[in-house]
Amino acid sequence: MIYEVVIGVEVHAQLRTKSKMFCGCTTSFGSSPNSQTCPVCLGLPGSLPVINRMAVEMAVRAGLALNCTIGANNRFARKNYFYPDLPKGYQISQYESPICEHGWIEIAAGDSKKRVRIRRAHLEEDAGKNVHETGTSGSRVDLNRAGTPLLEIVTEPDMRSADEVVAYLKGLRDILMYLEVCDGNMDEGSFRCEPNLSLRPLGQKEFGTKVELKNINSFKFVKDAIEFEIKRQTKVLNEGGEIHQETRLWNIEQGETAVMRSKEGAHDYRYFPDPDLVPLKLDREWVEEFKSSLPELPAARAKRFVGKEDIIQDRILPAWVPSEQAIQSPRKFVPQPVYGLSEYEAGVLTASKGIADYFEACVKLFNQPKTVSNWVMGELMRELNNSGTDVSVSPVSPQRLVSLLQMVDKGTISLKVARDIFPELYSSGKTPEQIVQEKGLTQVSDEGALGKIIDDVLVKNPAQVAQFKEGKQQVLGFLVGQVMKASGSKANPGKVNELLKKKLGV
Repeated sequence: MIYEVVIGVEVHAQLRTKSKMFCGCTTSFGSSPNSQTCPVCLGLPGSLPVINRMAVEMAVRAGLALNCTIGANNRFARKNYFYPDLPKGYQISQYESPICEHGWIEIAAGDSKKRVRIRRAHLEEDAGKNVHETGTSGSRVDLNRAGTPLLEIVTEPDMRSADEVVAYLKGLRDILMYLEVCDGNMDEGSFRCEPNLSLRPLGQKEFGTKVELKNINSFKFVKDAIEFEIKRQTKVLNEGGEIHQETRLWNIEQGETAVMRSKEGAHDYRYFPDPDLVPLKLDREWVEEFKSSLPELPAARAKRFVGKEDIIQDRILPAWVPSEQAIQSPRKFVPQPVYGLSEYEAGVLTASKGIADYFEACVKLFNQPKTVSNWVMGELMRELNNSGTDVSVSPVSPQRLVSLLQMVDKGTISLKVARDIFPELYSSGKTPEQIVQEKGLTQVSDEGALGKIIDDVLVKNPAQVAQFKEGKQQVLGFLVGQVMKASGSKANPGKVNELLKKKLGV
């Protein structure tokens, strides 16, 4: 039997608020266990929650960027279940009235584009964390995370492979990070993904029984877990077995999924409106303010970086829902510069908002986009990765990188010298001019000085000179290299080529 894979994804994105969803406790990561709690997030009797306005604003911004309609009338509900890390015995979430609905993002699917529909995105609070320490007889509970604001983003079952899921997750994460509503840190649990996967015979319309995958904290493990689960379910079905609706954990060490618990349905949670929270009504003018402030998002920015002539870039995306009907907002158009880069270069540069901003800051000072792209993607990103440094605190500012590129462009130093001194430029805090002066690396363009070096090279390499005169033009590159080596890479390559050809009678 040939099966089709059907996948939807739930993502829990932690919003970058300073305080929790319904109380004033801090959301900072890494504090000692249970040090960031209060009567509200501990669920003590008589404590009353208050909605975090900033979390609502961030949810609206995310919904607009994801092409969602924004619900004017919101209601929080209690999702009832009991785990040790859920102190109230219920989680405050949204059920019937989510803040964002019916959106989409576009992903790469092979050589084409595919639209993944977003069913809903709703606000909720996080649970605490069970800590299982090796060598102890029990587990402990840390409630620092309890009450942290989350935006749960749920797709329709539109994806058909692990690669499509990874493309969706990377695209979604980039958007949320561009908006600065989520830091996207998967290791710290700020961006948690849970694929829901089922198989059905090819051509069948009805969905198969779905399995939810948890405990996945990297894109690689997402791909690995999905591919393992496809093989597992295929084997079960081909052997006449039955797939059970359940939640399975991804075991990194063993490279396989394992049963965690049977999967609950909505009726199991006994949702009902939270009586301690009044309905939340969003004012139309308040939401409209966010539309004009949306940044250019990664896909649009990458498309602009590839463009080869001035274009008009559409930045305003979604619709607004004042009550029962969606009213489409007018589009605004803002002209933006384009750079003529390859799709690969644009993808690398725009994957991080910080890198994209750095690149554009350099191009404003040195209008050679291709050259700047090569240096940012090469020398700069290598040093940033090696040192574990974010580009926002890069020791080499756009101004310093441009100073180095201008020295090459003017012929003050050679390209090789510029590349050789970049690590020192990154680590020392010195300017390019200081390093070049201290090391005596200024490029030699004087014809007299170069002529002497060239004469010496020609004398030492008679065989290559003879080969060149016999018509082997590629030998010229060898001779240029010898001159550059003899000059300590200080010779002006263009001048060397010109003088060599004259002396060889070209």
